[in-house]
Amino acid sequence: MSAVPMPRLARGAAPLRSPFNLDDEDAYRRWRDAKRASRPRRVEDLVVDVADPRQLTASERAALLERCATANMAIWRSPVTAADKDVARRLGQQLGLHRLDANWLADEDGTSPITVSVGGPGVAAGSGDRAAYIPYTDRPIKWHTDGYYHPPARRIEAMILYCVAPAREGGANALMDPDMAYIALREANPDWVRALMAADAMTIPERADDAGVARPAQTGPVLSVTHAGMALHMRYTARTRSIEWKADAATRAAAAFLERLIGSDATTVFRTRLEAGMGLVCNNVLHDRSGFVDDPQRPRLLYRLRYLDRIG
Repeated sequence: MSAVPMPRLARGAAPLRSPFNLDDEDAYRRWRDAKRASRPRRVEDLVVDVADPRQLTASERAALLERCATANMAIWRSPVTAADKDVARRLGQQLGLHRLDANWLADEDGTSPITVSVGGPGVAAGSGDRAAYIPYTDRPIKWHTDGYYHPPARRIEAMILYCVAPAREGGANALMDPDMAYIALREANPDWVRALMAADAMTIPERADDAGVARPAQTGPVLSVTHAGMALHMRYTARTRSIEWKADAATRAAAAFLERLIGSDATTVFRTRLEAGMGLVCNNVLHDRSGFVDDPQRPRLLYRLRYLDRIG
């Protein structure tokens, strides 16, 4: 695979030559055609074998960066299976990821151990809080991008998942490059893209706790353009109880189209299960997780790291 070429911007100008500018059909078509030509066809195309994620060779690093430039994601496979957060953190640093988002359920170092959490007497502080949230259960998780409830100042640009121990059964992920979702939307109806770029397209209701409002409602676009018009960011969730769509026909139609797209067997949807020593590094792609059954002797454990940086 080769990286998708991006058009240059004039110094100080608005991003008129951006593929995400709905008024620039030429830039879009050139980017779309290059993206389609270079995209991976199979999930195996995303996989890079590495000897040690903590010390990538030049060729291993280049291969991971190339896949992220082309598909916004890469999967590494390694014999290193240590329950060590530094495995993922040091890999991220080598790909330009430094600013960890320290969300309230993460450990103090900003890393979240994704494992089944059970609250109750004798449980470590914080574990009981985690047990109320789906990532820390064995239940399936619907399609989403990470941090969809964050304000723009805390936009999650990239994410790493590092698998220490898989579940006994299940726990697979489906993955989709947001760029491919954008292309499908724009090809179907450019007005749907315009609707999802509106500043009030999607609202995540507030989260309350015993002390009051723990997180205020967050309204914002589903699709936004970043990095001087050269990158696309997506905030999305398929959950129905934690989302309010703008009440206009174009937004509702766009949301329905997205739901059908990611729920289909489209060739742009990849399905995989991370095994011990494998990891996903991505520019916050769309993903879900199937339910799973744990091995009581070795429960499923992944480390999740969320970043305010973009890969590369």
